[in-house]
Amino acid sequence: MSVHQIVEIPDPRLRTISTPVAVVDDDVRALIDDMFDTMYASRGIGLAAIQIGVAKRILVIDLQEDGEDGKPVRDPMVFINPEIVAADDATNIYNEGCLSVPDQYAEVERPASCRVRWLDRDGKAHDEQLEGLLATCIQHEMDHLEGIIFIDHLSRLKREMVLKKLAKQRKAAA
Repeated sequence: MSVHQIVEIPDPRLRTISTPVAVVDDDVRALIDDMFDTMYASRGIGLAAIQIGVAKRILVIDLQEDGEDGKPVRDPMVFINPEIVAADDATNIYNEGCLSVPDQYAEVERPASCRVRWLDRDGKAHDEQLEGLLATCIQHEMDHLEGIIFIDHLSRLKREMVLKKLAKQRKAAA
């Protein structure tokens, strides 16, 4: 298991449409382990394989909600070849961020719940209704599989503001 470098905008790999996983094998599970290591090291709650440069339809999510002692409780979830089969008409707005757009956040409106089909790390099929933050997170990460970044959901003006802030942040860090 290892931590990979996160692919950041404007890297063109983030616009790649990821390919389905044909077989869930040990290589796929090793990639999943690396994805979790990378996501946890980067303090994220979700990661698509393309964000570490692998154009496969694999997502990892761990909302790491606070336990009774106030410490985050890990609940790692793996989504291989996920597909949204239905989305709610009702929407939620979350202040989203992305490891590929570091330290930048913006409000994005998405369906409040969605029914999703996927395979887990053992290749077992699932079909569940996801709600709240998990629904938002799966939609955000699934966008990556189609070459879409959360800032693509913003108005042109808001998107340009986020990109200018990011450029200023990078310049200050250089």
